[in-house]
Amino acid sequence: MNNSVQSFFPHGQNIAVLTAEPLNRLLDYRAPEQGVHLGAFVEVPLGPRKVIGVVWGAAQGGYDPKKIRPIFQVIDVPPMRAEMRLFLTKVGDYTLTPLSQMLRLATRAPGLADPPHMRRVLGPGPGEVSRMTPAREKVMALLGEQPDQRFTAAELARLAGVTASVVKGLVKQGAIAEYETARDVAYPALDPARAGKDLTDEQAGVAKELRALVAAQEYSTALLKGVTGSGKTEVYLEAVAECLAQGRQALVLLPEIALTVEFLDRVEQRFGARPAEWHSGVTMTEKRRCWRMVAEGRAQLVVGARSALYLPFQQLGLVVVDEEHENSYKQEEGVLYHARDMAVLRASICGANVVLASATPSLETWANADAGKYKRFDLARRFGAAVLPEMRAIDLREDALESGRWISPTLARAVFARLDRGEQSLLFINRRGYAPLTICRACGHQVGCDHCDARMVEHRFQKRLVCHQCGESKPLPEVCPSCEVEGKMAAVGPGVERLAEEAEARFPDARVAVLSSDMAMSARALKERINSIARGEADIIIGTQLVAKGHNFPLLTCVGVIDADLGLQGGDLRAAEKTFQLIRQVAGRAGRADKKGVAYVQTHQPDHPVIKAILSGEEEAFWQAEAEQRRMAGVPPYGRMAGVVVSGPDLDLVFDVANYMVRNAQGLHSIGAEVFGPAPAPIARVRGRHRVRILVKAGKAVALQGALKQWRGGLKLPANLRVSIDIDPQTFY
Repeated sequence: MNNSVQSFFPHGQNIAVLTAEPLNRLLDYRAPEQGVHLGAFVEVPLGPRKVIGVVWGAAQGGYDPKKIRPIFQVIDVPPMRAEMRLFLTKVGDYTLTPLSQMLRLATRAPGLADPPHMRRVLGPGPGEVSRMTPAREKVMALLGEQPDQRFTAAELARLAGVTASVVKGLVKQGAIAEYETARDVAYPALDPARAGKDLTDEQAGVAKELRALVAAQEYSTALLKGVTGSGKTEVYLEAVAECLAQGRQALVLLPEIALTVEFLDRVEQRFGARPAEWHSGVTMTEKRRCWRMVAEGRAQLVVGARSALYLPFQQLGLVVVDEEHENSYKQEEGVLYHARDMAVLRASICGANVVLASATPSLETWANADAGKYKRFDLARRFGAAVLPEMRAIDLREDALESGRWISPTLARAVFARLDRGEQSLLFINRRGYAPLTICRACGHQVGCDHCDARMVEHRFQKRLVCHQCGESKPLPEVCPSCEVEGKMAAVGPGVERLAEEAEARFPDARVAVLSSDMAMSARALKERINSIARGEADIIIGTQLVAKGHNFPLLTCVGVIDADLGLQGGDLRAAEKTFQLIRQVAGRAGRADKKGVAYVQTHQPDHPVIKAILSGEEEAFWQAEAEQRRMAGVPPYGRMAGVVVSGPDLDLVFDVANYMVRNAQGLHSIGAEVFGPAPAPIARVRGRHRVRILVKAGKAVALQGALKQWRGGLKLPANLRVSIDIDPQTFY
């Protein structure tokens, strides 16, 4: 798309402006005295307020010309490029999202309309705290975890959970220093010519081919499939280097904030400076800086979460989606999009390259590579002396668990052997908290959430029950809320905390470390915990899926998967794929240095096709078999699906609307789509709203969105009812 020529609207001409307000239409305004370019970011009056918008084209008309109000001001940032406007439009059309909501994604930075000026920020000071209180300790701990970050006084107070007076008091004592700094400054220059790590012949060959793709400056998507520990990161950083050498911008998407700090260190080693960051762990001040510097072309590389796709890049040349198979790339609220797929869309519009990196790719990506739509590059060997771990099954039908225990005798012996050798073991269970269920042994009552149809999970570290759907929590009950009998409440089933308790009891001389997303830790504190484990300061690691993602523990030689059957339960069409990916990724943590590793898989179903594929390591056979099953069923990636959820506080009304929709789905039937339901969603109530599901299934070539839009558009819903449509659903709750 040619961005060299932009339309210009002179003073007084009426123009259409798209705002991020939920109006779902363009609004007409009059161009300001100096005129305005197409795509310009502007501040416009809307009722008594001023809101941010983007000049979207010529006026829509249909209004009294005398009532057209002028644009208040043109914001001093580069106009939104035509390719970005097209991207937002296409994502909105694909996901059935109003354009105003798409613009909100693209303008999620505070103070965009504020003029550039100096600002006062805070950081660690030379003074001592005269009297340490719990509130002051929170502030100083936050500064200690992030010594390089600067905060406004309001940000520091909010992030530490204290009042502004606590921060002011520490400033007076000199424990916190004040600085005057420019509000937005360019990021340090990255040096793509700086020497990277020495690559093996296999790595160097793949890196050369990726560099050649980027050098061609034409759109392409490539799957970089490498076994765990094969050095995928160092290889795709060479593609980033090629992109930066051309003067273009690059974006690396990561699935977890927990991976960011370690990755930033690797970028700094490779390019001599740290890149821009964009994720929920970054302060609002830094988000504004990142947004503006990307727009001005003064941020060469951004490392971020999925929403970084909507930053205003000027010359985007490369998008890397690391661990592309991860479910966290799917946005499940608001705009329902998959970052992997939208990365490919954005790159195709602006002529950029995409690298999808994974040891266990999604079936969608595997199928596109298999069909020749994506290029594929394989790294089959681990770096250095490391070799892939041996996989062994523990048949729990024969190696029975003792009552109240979840570590089998065979796995316990393997852990003891590692302790004797000074090596580490990892015990993995993909279940947060202490126990998934709290039950009364007197009457059988199961403690559920008051607002959701979900059982509350015991978190013994916090001494609370927590709902993992809405976040509601309550103290651990001593008296049954149903029969009011005291002392009969019991935790049922294992979570990561309970597994840690068992490990501490069974291996009393071992140092046990827990890694779970429930732990209230900053990204920097989590990195220090991971580094301490890597240094050998723990003997046994107890973890959820957080441990499956990219961490390198040189002394880790034994992995035990506590419940391999857990992910195979339920009706998720991706259950086999997700289980295969997760267990292979977890097993890959073992034996990443010079010591050979072993991964034990505890299962009641050792003959299950997925478990057999995990143990054999015959990945291509697994993908081919899974692909054939999906192809025969006509489901993604060989068919199309849309999940429809009708929700509201009145269950009867929700079902009435859902039934009406199913009865009036002639437009969908006319294009060959099938409509299933309505039925209560697996989690039928969330945050007090009842949820009913409808599933739409169609052939791969069917233009589904248009029919869905027309179907939904014919509805007149009560104010308290919502209908959400999820194209390509990843979950079915």
